[in-house]
Amino acid sequence: MKKLILLLAIGFSFAGCSSMKSSKDANTVNLTGKIEKMGMTTYQYGTHTIESDKKTYALKSSSVDLNQFENKDVELVGTKVPGYPVENGPLLIEVSSVKIK
Repeated sequence: MKKLILLLAIGFSFAGCSSMKSSKDANTVNLTGKIEKMGMTTYQYGTHTIESDKKTYALKSSSVDLNQFENKDVELVGTKVPGYPVENGPLLIEVSSVKIK
């Protein structure tokens, strides 16, 4: 009986963990569009924006100079920054790589 309870406990533990995804994978985004310098906004985060699939995203990057890609059609990879959006603004994306289309 003890073995059965132990096996059930182990089985439920694995069942609960099997649907867990890496948080890195869950927060990774791939966007295509034109990077634009951010002007005056009601939200005050990010340095640039991109419109992808009729949705606007705020961008920032500590590893890529986004100024080099202004007004160019690009494909970018980044991660969602936790805690955003705020003040009815867009999602904030930390850009890790950019490629001109």
